Amino acid sequence: MTSLMLRDVELDGVPGSAVVIRDGVIAEVGIGLEPAENTDVIDGGGGALVPGLHDHHIHLHATAAERLSVRCGPPQVRTADDLARVLRTAPGDSVRGVGYFESVAGELDSEALDLMHAQRPVRVQHRSGALWVLNSAAAALARLDTADHPGVERYGDGRPTGRVWRADTWLRDRLPPTAPPPLDAIGAQLAAYGVTGLTDATPDLSPSSLTALADAHVVGALPQRLHLLGAPSGFVSPSGTLTSGPYKIVLADSGLPDLHALAETIRSVHAAGRGVAVHCVSREAFAILLAAFTEVGARPGDRIEHGALIPPESIDDLRLLGLRVVSQPGFLADRGDSYLRDVDPRDLGDLYRCRSLLDAGVPLALSSDAPYGPLDPWRIIEAATTRTTESGAVLGHPEILDPSQALAGFLSAADDPGGQPRTIRIGRPGDVVLLRAPLADVLAAPSSSSTVRATVIGGRVVHG
Repeated sequence: MTSLMLRDVELDGVPGSAVVIRDGVIAEVGIGLEPAENTDVIDGGGGALVPGLHDHHIHLHATAAERLSVRCGPPQVRTADDLARVLRTAPGDSVRGVGYFESVAGELDSEALDLMHAQRPVRVQHRSGALWVLNSAAAALARLDTADHPGVERYGDGRPTGRVWRADTWLRDRLPPTAPPPLDAIGAQLAAYGVTGLTDATPDLSPSSLTALADAHVVGALPQRLHLLGAPSGFVSPSGTLTSGPYKIVLADSGLPDLHALAETIRSVHAAGRGVAVHCVSREAFAILLAAFTEVGARPGDRIEHGALIPPESIDDLRLLGLRVVSQPGFLADRGDSYLRDVDPRDLGDLYRCRSLLDAGVPLALSSDAPYGPLDPWRIIEAATTRTTESGAVLGHPEILDPSQALAGFLSAADDPGGQPRTIRIGRPGDVVLLRAPLADVLAAPSSSSTVRATVIGGRVVHG
């Protein structure tokens, strides 16, 4: 394999450094290195070289599908008339809408969607990802009238409302079959952002989804390293290129679990030698989850996904239990004004905590939660360091991170979110990102459109 040298780079604050990657591994680091024969050379021009970024919580197929879907929420769609127009003018035999929020047209059901567009099957996903709403044509295709899934909402007389909660895989299996969406565009975009590793947080991945993820990685359509929370226990990647992480558990606000049932689920996963990654976005869900961990205990690797509302009196409990939090401060930039309008003022200071967790010794990793949050890690870093909403308000000023802390949230290893940031050292994987300027300059004004010059995964240039 041809070696790769990145020279005249800033490394750990030292300008004029050089790094050689050979056989996918960092082989040389120093000043004054000269390229050997058969070595490709990238001149860094004084830009910083940092470890590749890792997005610790993303939904890959949903992110790819969003690009093929109709936007049904702000800022593109703001009124019921806007929504009716985009549904009517969408191409195709059926319509898949995403990003809906109640500020557009209130709480949708089949009847409301039929008034907007009844001529084709329509399904619209809430921006939280927790709810699909189907018009009558789509509800008939999905046979909601005879469905026994607990997420199918019904009127008092037993008729389905068209609202289906937390049932993505089930619903997809009842609709006309479609292949998983291609991932090449997402892989290229993430590479342009400097992302070299991904943790797919989709729960209970189907065999077809697992196969599609593995195939996309093997052929290079998705060049990033992949870590899966939704892989079944005992999963072994057929290509040897995917790894599995803690088992994903969703605490759905549409139906919170019994405390003892949750504790038993965590206990059984632990007994199988696996940690848990628990989706938790409300104060009520957090209280149940903390009680369950207090009863069962935590094991290394246990993590809380989102932790959208963490009361201050519980932070020490997280530290004592050894739990870590994978958060998405990008939501503050993306939805902050909605939070200011709709969230109880008493809860605003507890939203997407960052600084208080780090100060208390609770490991914190950052992520996108794409497609439900912004995909761009540099936008998320900026959000973590300003906590500024769309209108310019600051939401939770005491939780602001300094830029190096925010970047570190993307630098921990896939199996150690919030742990020590990875470094560029001999023997480490050759996953690095060359920036266009020294690190201090980049972090003063993070912007992916002008930040990343080249991205390298395993010694192979995948962007730049």
